[in-house]
Order: sequence, then structure tokens, then C-alpha cells
Amino acid sequence: MPTARESLLDAAYAALAARPWAGVRMVDVAAEAGVSRQTLYNEFGSKEGLARALVRRETEGYIAGVTRALADPGAGPGGSGGTGGDVEARVVAAAAWTVRAARTNPLVRAALTGCWSERLPTPAGGTPGRRGPYPGGANSQPGARADGLPPGPTDLVSRFSDCAMAALEADWPKEDLPELGTACATAARLTLSYVVAPAEPEDLARQLHRAFAHANHRP
Repeated sequence: MPTARESLLDAAYAALAARPWAGVRMVDVAAEAGVSRQTLYNEFGSKEGLARALVRRETEGYIAGVTRALADPGAGPGGSGGTGGDVEARVVAAAAWTVRAARTNPLVRAALTGCWSERLPTPAGGTPGRRGPYPGGANSQPGARADGLPPGPTDLVSRFSDCAMAALEADWPKEDLPELGTACATAARLTLSYVVAPAEPEDLARQLHRAFAHANHRP
């Protein structure tokens, strides 16, 4: 059974899908979650705090998906370790997840690209053009949980790269780990470029395979 916090975040996300963030009312979010408005304020402190928590949850969910794709032993042919195609296939799976998440989740797309439309809360909470007070907001309640600023494009690119490095380094020759690090960073930035300017998935896969083939000294 979801906690009150998760129910409130689910309700806020559903409300955002139906109307711009500026039109989302705290009383409606609380009612949809089946809790009192006071419970909402006790948990998040303000609408700005709710926005920060919502964006952070969605971006953390995205990173969790990246980690799952990279850890999937069946992502590559045969599902076995090694520095060849199966390592690259895991990165391709993580990249595909990134593109898919950005396409289906407007908060993930905005966090990855830094482009926040008028429908969305700003990274600091509140409405576009007005960065909400940090960390709670002018109307925040004493004792409410303070959610820090959610990650931006640079943070998410770095985390993609770090997740890839952590997942793949055990299957890579130790003497070539610097090349693997470069390939992971390249993969993260290539993936982001396809979020910003979508193209054929096969093209992204080819470029990722090329980056890792170069890192593994393959033609």
C-alpha cells in the first residue's frame, strides 16, 4: 500500500497531466490522494516543495531505469559477460530507456534538457519564471520535509555515465578502464543529443557501438 507521500506525488503527477502546474491546486491533490490538505502541507511544506519532490521522484525513477537496463544480463547476445557486443547492448538498452522516458514523461525530458515549458513547475518549484523559495517556500509549514533542488542536465548526464561505468567495469580489462570511462561519458552525451533531437534508434545504436568498439580497440 503506498504511503501518503507516494499517494500525494501520484496525485500531483496525474493533475499535471491534466492541466498546467499553475492550475494545480493543493486541495485537489490532497483530495485525489485521499488525505487532508494539512497532511499534504505537513509532508511537503508548500506547493513549491511538492513540485521539487515530484521532479526529484521522476528523475530518480529515470536513473533507476538506467541502472536496471545496465544490470540486465540478458541485454546482450547470450547474456554473458565480456567486452564485446553484450556490454554495448546494455548501454544501448540504457540509452533506449532514456529516450523512451523522455518521450513519455515531460518532467524527465525537462530535467534532461533544461527546457521547462509553461505547463511544468520550474526546477526550484513554483511556476515558470518564478523560482520558488529554497528549501520550503513562503507558505511552508514548520517541520515539513525539505526536498533539495532536483538534478539538471549536467547532473543526469554524469549519473548516466557513472552508472554505466559502475555496471560495466567488472567486464572490462583493467588496463583499458580509462577508455571505458571515456566511452561511458560519450554514450551519455550521445543519448542526450537524441533526446534533444530525436532520430532513428538504429542510428543511436550504431554510434554507441562505434564508441565502445573504439574503447575496446576494435575496428
